[in-house]
Amino acid sequence: MTIDWASFTPWTSLAGGLLIGLAASLLVLMNGRIAGISGVVGGLLRPRTGDTAWRAAFILGMLLAPGLYAWIWRIPQSEITTSTPLLVAAGLLVGIGTRFGSGCTSGHGVCGLARGSARSLVATLSFMLAGFITVFVTRHVIGG
Repeated sequence: MTIDWASFTPWTSLAGGLLIGLAASLLVLMNGRIAGISGVVGGLLRPRTGDTAWRAAFILGMLLAPGLYAWIWRIPQSEITTSTPLLVAAGLLVGIGTRFGSGCTSGHGVCGLARGSARSLVATLSFMLAGFITVFVTRHVIGG
């Protein structure tokens, strides 16, 4: 394994992690809610009275933040090198996984681990292991 030192961004990565932690902390302290994206979006799909405004604001902020970032700094170019059907299948599998795991990486990996949740530790280890295995199989066994 090699590190692409020209693209290595420890300070901006640290700042991003701190902002995610701050946002998750503020949401739980001010609203008593966990910043799990699948749960936030799921709550919008099954709206309850008095529970949609903060969810909509949270999602709107996530959608507008990249534009604000691009207004101030240059966004790095990215290249998607796989097919659309494979991306759709991967998205569906992630969605199914968040339902079976009762949450996603933000809910379990960021918020749950920070709260010391054993269930979130098991969930995070499970989806990380599944990701490692998937990358290994697709790159070294199948040859993708």
